[in-house]
Amino acid sequence: MASASARHILVSSEEQCQQLKTDIEGGADFTELAKQHSSCPSGSKGGDLGEFSPGMMVPEFDQVVFSADVNTVQGPVKTQFGYHLLEVTARSE
Repeated sequence: MASASARHILVSSEEQCQQLKTDIEGGADFTELAKQHSSCPSGSKGGDLGEFSPGMMVPEFDQVVFSADVNTVQGPVKTQFGYHLLEVTARSE
């Protein structure tokens, strides 16, 4: 069964999410931004969500995590929780 490891940053606005993505693309550290800005409990771990399989996360999340390039920041991705920046750190088929 497929599995992936990913990290994310969860914020309440699309604008903030886009600004954080711009910061990361400009060289800011994903882990530090997650610790500072993410409203998800995983923020304290730099946004690390560990390893999971399809269906364990909300559909919008799964769609990106199981199709996006590894080690590329994706987003903003809107879910019922807010806006996410996602980075797939590993994936197996």
